[in-house]
Amino acid sequence: MRHIDIHDLADGARFNRFHAGILAWCALIIICDGYDLAVAGIALPAIMKEMGVTAQNAGFMVSSALFGMMFGAIFLGTIADRIGRRHAIVICLALFSVFTAGAGMSSDPYVFSVMRFLAGLGIGGVMPNVVAQMTEYSPRRIRATMVTLMFSGYAVGGMLAALLGKGLIEHHGWQSVFLAAGVPVLLIPFILKSLPESMPFLVKRNRLAELQRTLARMEPSYRAQSGDRFDLPATDRVQGAPIGQLFQDGRGFSTIMFWIAFFMCLFMVYALSSWLAKLMAGAGYSLGSALTFVLVLNFGAVIGAVGGGWLADRFHIKYVLVAMYALAAVSITLLGHPVPTPVLFVIVGLAGASTIGTQIVTYAYAGQYYPAAIRSTGIGWASGVGRSGAILAPIVIGTLVGMALPLQQNFQAMAIPAVIAAVSVALIRHGRSATAAPGRAGVVAEPSEA
Repeated sequence: MRHIDIHDLADGARFNRFHAGILAWCALIIICDGYDLAVAGIALPAIMKEMGVTAQNAGFMVSSALFGMMFGAIFLGTIADRIGRRHAIVICLALFSVFTAGAGMSSDPYVFSVMRFLAGLGIGGVMPNVVAQMTEYSPRRIRATMVTLMFSGYAVGGMLAALLGKGLIEHHGWQSVFLAAGVPVLLIPFILKSLPESMPFLVKRNRLAELQRTLARMEPSYRAQSGDRFDLPATDRVQGAPIGQLFQDGRGFSTIMFWIAFFMCLFMVYALSSWLAKLMAGAGYSLGSALTFVLVLNFGAVIGAVGGGWLADRFHIKYVLVAMYALAAVSITLLGHPVPTPVLFVIVGLAGASTIGTQIVTYAYAGQYYPAAIRSTGIGWASGVGRSGAILAPIVIGTLVGMALPLQQNFQAMAIPAVIAAVSVALIRHGRSATAAPGRAGVVAEPSEA
């Protein structure tokens, strides 16, 4: 009888077509997810004009998706550890595709808001699941790069919405960009066929033949035998409620630190995306359309995510993140000072890299920190708590803008969360993480909890 450690096989596997397929599917799902989230902002002026809603009501219509994302990240992240990650991903895809298209068919602002809330459940819920999927199946030596490369599809979806939105809205009305978001539902049969299920889930459900086929595709040197026994680390043999597991085995303090980091980073992301153009226009800059800001911020995000992932595979991901948050504090602060327009574009790109890009790397770190059996739960709760920062940011910064403070003070307020996030990540006890757990072949535990 052979004892097979499935995580060791995944850690040591060489990148092949199997990994490329998972990366492609997860990235495509995230591109669709990013499009669905960005599309409301792109179409908002046309929606306000046609529905005759005030700016206050329009803000509620947009924020309804953020509320949905908060609940979706928590509950659909948690349920994935019970029903299987593949089915959770499909449920999320169906939710955000069908209900975003439904919002495009509504003519009432309240119906629109309900549709966006339901779509937000899927938008928020799919994020922790695809991160957990990519983390589990990526070779250890390129894991952070794989996760951040996949998650950069989120920024690609935002750019796609910005590029397609103008033409579609001008020629076919604002409804067209929402109806286009329903197309990904056609991918569901292919995802169910192509995307593998979580390995610990297959072990616990005794679906060993399916597991053996997956392992052979992941690591071709593995040859299935009838007597194979698949071992799970103690951390993967979860008993009781998954949420309780986030606070066991010394993970409680670090879980809170992750929640604070997610909250602060998403606060910065949505503060910038909501108020950057307004603040800079008020400062007298002529930077063209808001589309330019969307593209520069998201282009910077892609560079920050992929570059941060590359660095995290070569250095300690925890300290890479601390440096990225420090860069966010500096770049956002600099936005409040007069600089030439070309320099301002560079600073905006750096701000995108160190806020949106850093958020993606933070997802990767959370995916590496939690054991596989509670990975979706851990990421989902961190993302859900973080969404409250996304909801509060436009309100808090809007209040400051209404106080007519100097430009520098507005951006300093946006930069403070970066400092708090840097301290929170620095305090995470990496020695308690799944990747530092003692007793795993090929994984060396840290000598301390720093």
